[in-house]
Amino acid sequence: MRDLEEYHQNLMADIRREADASGILMVEAFFDRITERLTEAGELEVADRAYYQAGEGAQKLRIDGYAGDPRDSEGVLGLIVCDFVDGDDVQTFGKGDVKSILNPLIRFLNKARTETFRDSLNEANPAFQISDLIITTWSQVTKVKLILVSNRHYIGRDDTVKLAEVGDVPITWSVWDLARFERFDRSGQAREDVLIDFANDFGAPLPALKASQNGAALESYLLIVPGEQLAAVYDRWGARLLEANVRSFLQARAKTNKGIQKTVRDEPELFFPYNNGLSATADEVSCVQTDKGLAIAAINNLQIVNGAQTTGSIHAGLKSAKDRLSQVFVQMKLTVVPAERSEEIVPKISEYANTQNKVNAADFFSNHPFHIRMEQFSRDVIFAAREGERHDSKWFYERSRGQFINARGRLSAAQQRKFDLQFPKTQLFSKTDLAKFANSAAGQPHIVSRGAQKNFAEFAKEIGESWSKSDAKYDELWYRRLIAKAIIFRKLEEEIPKQPWYEGGYRANIVTYAMAKVFNDGTGEKQMLDLDTIWRRQALPEALQRALLLAAAEAHAVITHPPSGVRNMSEWAKQQACWNGLKGRKLDYDAGFDSCLVLKEIARTSERDERSKKREIEGISAQSEVVNRGPEFWRDLLARGVSGRKLTPKDQQILGVCASMPRQLPSELQSKHAMSVLERLRYQGIVAN
Repeated sequence: MRDLEEYHQNLMADIRREADASGILMVEAFFDRITERLTEAGELEVADRAYYQAGEGAQKLRIDGYAGDPRDSEGVLGLIVCDFVDGDDVQTFGKGDVKSILNPLIRFLNKARTETFRDSLNEANPAFQISDLIITTWSQVTKVKLILVSNRHYIGRDDTVKLAEVGDVPITWSVWDLARFERFDRSGQAREDVLIDFANDFGAPLPALKASQNGAALESYLLIVPGEQLAAVYDRWGARLLEANVRSFLQARAKTNKGIQKTVRDEPELFFPYNNGLSATADEVSCVQTDKGLAIAAINNLQIVNGAQTTGSIHAGLKSAKDRLSQVFVQMKLTVVPAERSEEIVPKISEYANTQNKVNAADFFSNHPFHIRMEQFSRDVIFAAREGERHDSKWFYERSRGQFINARGRLSAAQQRKFDLQFPKTQLFSKTDLAKFANSAAGQPHIVSRGAQKNFAEFAKEIGESWSKSDAKYDELWYRRLIAKAIIFRKLEEEIPKQPWYEGGYRANIVTYAMAKVFNDGTGEKQMLDLDTIWRRQALPEALQRALLLAAAEAHAVITHPPSGVRNMSEWAKQQACWNGLKGRKLDYDAGFDSCLVLKEIARTSERDERSKKREIEGISAQSEVVNRGPEFWRDLLARGVSGRKLTPKDQQILGVCASMPRQLPSELQSKHAMSVLERLRYQGIVAN
């Protein structure tokens, strides 16, 4: 409980600081902070703020946000309501309180389905836009998902429980309380364990064949899963069953496969021979012996790491071909992976299994070398103190959830104070933050507006392709310029709500659009924005801030005045046409804007200097490594390489120099070559790791 109290204190301090700095309501700061967790955990694909409240008591209506167009999420309409309490102590609520919090949201849904309610509102009212979206898409809605987010501690036990139905549409609800958010921020574990009890809740245990020997490093099984059972399981837990990074990848690439659905509908008995099946992991399984042999009665924390489209297509059959699912069967390879090894094992399973979509490991996974390199830079690179401040500091890159809170939590009180000076909380950023900074600067505000996970998936795809060609550009200077982009992004977040033209709402969209516009306008044939001055000063020049706010005002105008026939401004901001509309407008920046630009040739000189410095450091490091290993090591490596016929004449010559130390000392260039030979021979199995 003490951890929860400390988490609550830190959360409230962050929310108050954000609200005070930006001039927004605390509940809005809470919504912005919390909904990123909802998308990252797979509860929703996107979360847009849209606050509306009216009436009192039994007539009260309330909504705080929604999960985008249901047509983009297999017909699931997600609606969000906030239960936020401004207080210093942890407060609780139970199952009996849920009804009074959710009922206003349900009343809003019922009202919003009527044209009378919609037409009684101003078109700029968020409630009008949600109502119009619901009316337009209702025929395609398959499920309504109500999400209750709270900074109180929920002491009830129910979650994702089916409630009533609106017409023929089922409604489920889910509670995200203080304890759930604390688990997520500490370890990425955002839910109670998902225990799938096939024996008692889904018809029968699954026949299985054990595919690992006793005492094997990992326990594995082969299963045949009936389509009816898989569809029912997915209907209950949805995207929570999809390994988070695979989910992000698929969001950016493909809808449910129409070809797979056609097989379900027209040739269900051929589904098994046609389909590649699923690869999945679990924390734990419960096995039973039946009269037909081994079977799995229950699976704890099932995660499908390959086969998301197959699963989604079978689930779609509940609506389009329910009577055919009894003839559908799909094979599953299930591996039991202990929680402490999941980050090591699951990415490899997913990378090797995802061949249908040509998945690159860089498309997801926090342990890709790009993220590891950014993490290393964030722990090492020191930025000078801002004007008026005393302490130099660093930016903390959290490539995996929980790194920041756990690193700080292991320290004594005195060490925590030192940590807070070195890594201020305001300089913490995640993978999805990094993607927002980078894609905003790269002229992709419509992609950023589609939500943290979809934007990250697009960014990761580009990084994966670029990294596979060459990782050289992702050096320390690239990281420093990324921090300059972070400073711009965060300053806009802070300043936009203070502007006289700001009417509330769409802040996230305005931020990314304004940033993209200034980067676009500042980039010409010979010049670009001077990012190096920003990271050196850790602050924006006044002239650049004026330019950004001018662009923000124009972005606000474009986003809130969509073309005829387009009513939902959040959905409009997600379109390429919206960005084209802003990009094509000419803005009259003041004369000071030119001082924020730098000649590209000067910027490239900095890049060349950085790469030269990097090569020098790598050479010194390689030379030190070669010397430390000693001549005996290199003599042995030379003998093994010659014996295995794996060395070129150049390899042999350089390894011979290393083997003759101290009579002859290899140069830095020779040392780098020797280390690359060592890595190659390790890969070829000539020497052990």
